[in-house]
Amino acid sequence: MLKVRVLTALVLLAVLLPVLFLNNFPALAVIAAIFFAAASWENFRLCSNAYPKVIAVFWTVLFGFFLMNSNAMAAVLLFAFCAALWLFVFIPLLANGLPPLQGVRSRLLAGFYSVAILGCFVAIVAAFRHSPLFLLSVMAIVWIADIGAYFSGKAFGRHKLAPSISPGKTWEGAIGGWIAVMLAAFISVRFPAMHDTFAASLVRSHDRWGLIIFMACMTFLVAASVVGDLFESQLKRRAGMKDSSNLLPGHGGVLDRIDALIPVLPLAVLINAWL
Repeated sequence: MLKVRVLTALVLLAVLLPVLFLNNFPALAVIAAIFFAAASWENFRLCSNAYPKVIAVFWTVLFGFFLMNSNAMAAVLLFAFCAALWLFVFIPLLANGLPPLQGVRSRLLAGFYSVAILGCFVAIVAAFRHSPLFLLSVMAIVWIADIGAYFSGKAFGRHKLAPSISPGKTWEGAIGGWIAVMLAAFISVRFPAMHDTFAASLVRSHDRWGLIIFMACMTFLVAASVVGDLFESQLKRRAGMKDSSNLLPGHGGVLDRIDALIPVLPLAVLINAWL
């Protein structure tokens, strides 16, 4: 299993890294559309929709519209709506439980989560247009938080974060992930070559309040990554599935890889636009 997991990761890196470093937007758009279609299919599959492939095609066409019509105001409104969804729909559902798998409320939830996934992929495109380094720096927040949480949770984990949803997650792990992100971000802004990262843009935003804004926003995004991870875990638990699919051997599905990015990317781009 480890061999398969590593091989899949290497293939993904071999595809994605050249696109990022060569700043190849058409290639990124194609890859993003493929991954978006897969994530949409997985979402409607998790929600037991009768025609997940058909609906995924519809949502992918909508994503294509955003790709071809780069309207900054429309993107900002989409990101703001995604933020509202997390605040007023997904977080309350995380606290109080999801609706039954069958029924109107479940179909409505699938639609709302599709909007959140759409926001994530539109944010990927927007961040890439800003710069590939900016996109990587936002994704790195989630990756570093995840790695920090894993090792600190293994070493110090005692208090369960959400035992009914994800028994392996602990408060100690979440705090360790936050510390890892803060340390990595503080170090990164010291290097001139990293001037175009999300962390650097926060520090530059206000001379007087830059550090406070930096710490508040990074903390907010780390918390959002945990919420995104837990929400997808809750969807899988309700559906009785271990993974969202088996499209990525050794890793599960696309949603399993991007769950924490779904809230983080739109929020990061929205924050950057506001600053």
